[in-house]
Amino acid sequence: MTPPPARRRRNSANGNAPAHNLPRRGSVRRAQAITTYGVGSLIAVDQESFVVSGLDGADESWSLDESPRIHERRLARLLDVDYFRLPPASDDGSKDGLRVRRFPLMHSCPECNELQRHRDFNPPAGRSVCGTCEVDLVPSRFVVACEAGHLGEFPYWQWVHRSLDRGAAAGGGQCGGKLKLRSSGRTSSLRSIIISCTCGQAAEVSMEGSFRRTALKDLGLTCRGTRPWLGTSVAASECGLPLRTLQRGSSSVWQPVLKSALSIPPWSDGRGDPLAEHWEALRQYDRREHVEIYLKGVFKGECPVPLDEVMALLDAEREEDPEGEAEPTFDHRYSALRNKEYERLRSGNHESEQSRAEQFVCEPPLGDQSVLGPLGVTGPMLVKKLREVRALKAFTRLVDAESTTGAKEMPLSGSSLRWLPAMEVHGEGVFLRLNEERLGGWEKATAVAARTERMRTAHQRVLEQRADDPTRVAPSPATPRMVLLHTLAHILINEWSLEAGYPAASLRERLYAADDMAGVLVYTATSDSAGSLGGLVAQGEPQLLERTLRSAVHRAEWCSSDPLCVETVVSGAGGTNLAACHACVMLPETSCEHNNILLDRALLVGTPEEPDLGFFSNIVAH
Repeated sequence: MTPPPARRRRNSANGNAPAHNLPRRGSVRRAQAITTYGVGSLIAVDQESFVVSGLDGADESWSLDESPRIHERRLARLLDVDYFRLPPASDDGSKDGLRVRRFPLMHSCPECNELQRHRDFNPPAGRSVCGTCEVDLVPSRFVVACEAGHLGEFPYWQWVHRSLDRGAAAGGGQCGGKLKLRSSGRTSSLRSIIISCTCGQAAEVSMEGSFRRTALKDLGLTCRGTRPWLGTSVAASECGLPLRTLQRGSSSVWQPVLKSALSIPPWSDGRGDPLAEHWEALRQYDRREHVEIYLKGVFKGECPVPLDEVMALLDAEREEDPEGEAEPTFDHRYSALRNKEYERLRSGNHESEQSRAEQFVCEPPLGDQSVLGPLGVTGPMLVKKLREVRALKAFTRLVDAESTTGAKEMPLSGSSLRWLPAMEVHGEGVFLRLNEERLGGWEKATAVAARTERMRTAHQRVLEQRADDPTRVAPSPATPRMVLLHTLAHILINEWSLEAGYPAASLRERLYAADDMAGVLVYTATSDSAGSLGGLVAQGEPQLLERTLRSAVHRAEWCSSDPLCVETVVSGAGGTNLAACHACVMLPETSCEHNNILLDRALLVGTPEEPDLGFFSNIVAH
């Protein structure tokens, strides 16, 4: 894995000319520019460190010529944009690419031990070496961040001079000395990292204690609102939130807020793509003649989409408007999006009735589905063609992106843009549902409800701890139905990884768990050769699916960490799991919608003390 190219601004007459001849620092896959190295993230390149620049501004924007547009109307409407763009390609034919800025700016020289800003070392052009010692500079291992998403340099000067008057230390005044950084080599802990100043006013100190939650607050320091990924042209506004010290490579430094949607009819054949920037305006008109007048005014001639199809698409979009909400929240609109996907997966979309441009083909298997009845599984569907669009909506720092509130999401640009970065995946999958009658009876069992309530309470507590206003936190999604479907998806992915030759990381779950939904879609999540070769669809044939389910359930009966795993009363981050660990049901992070929380295989197979607890206990031999 190599990082994206670094970019330096080249002066030009208008300040906006693309710098096509600037040096490259590396490359990443397009998907990584959404999930791993997105806007605002830190990326290591050999001995150097950079932050990926924002989307807007002359020096920060992507090269739009190398960022093709992609369309997914339902997701674009949810995120209030017109369209999406793929990240710039990073192949040999690319003239530009992802642009980055050097961060952190504080560096140290392992030879002379000086600790100062990169430019103060007077490095030769294009190199990151000490101008005096000619050795590679080392970027600061430590950065600071706040829960609002801001990022800054670790305050080394204040840390060394904290024995001085608090006001003077917080102000970061000049003492006339130079900072030094060295390692005592005695241990690998923070105690061995020694910071000193040649001014002689303060004794040398170690980095021990710098990660305490109140370490920087005790120095009188709060967040100044710095956003280095947007450049110096973006004025920092005082934030005032507490700062936390982080390792530069910590996962808490950057977490993406990703939203995704499946392309389903009537949008999945691309007919409406030419009108991507006009749908919001078109929705204002109810009458056919008014729509026709608008289209003639916009296109100055013949509209690329027939008027009948435009009206049909407008009707389909209005059908997805959430009911009963004067101003539907984001969560309500996202639920409506999932409901439409569930309805389409249930009803199918036969290939013989569609054009070759259709990107969603879903058909029932040909085999006898009655063999699945004893398992409580019904309605399997073979999703032979599938397109998923995943968009990077924002990012967070310090807080979990899956449970954050909108106030803690940091946007990708300094101004409002009508597009977002996204990637598209073409693949295949298997969709199945649980028998509603059997599921309803199982959910009402006292032991099932009590076990799920423990997870729900723990998850709700985590959500409230991370929220700006604990009284306005959305309820935890943990229900018996959701936990059951989630754990079932995990054991299916693990089983297909073992039996069908799929890497677990190439498969992904999509859960449909609500009062009127009880389904799970397992599909290929990569665009490489494992994506659409037909192997996963073949696993959905009833006879084979029945054997797979039985094998997966039997495998879930025992974990190599038992009896500790199955008897645990708390597991996972914040106690949000029960009988679940990496030895049994947990998956690679790219495969799970919920970051490996809200899992419990006991709800599948029961426990030695309560064998009837599991939904599939009728096929488990206790």
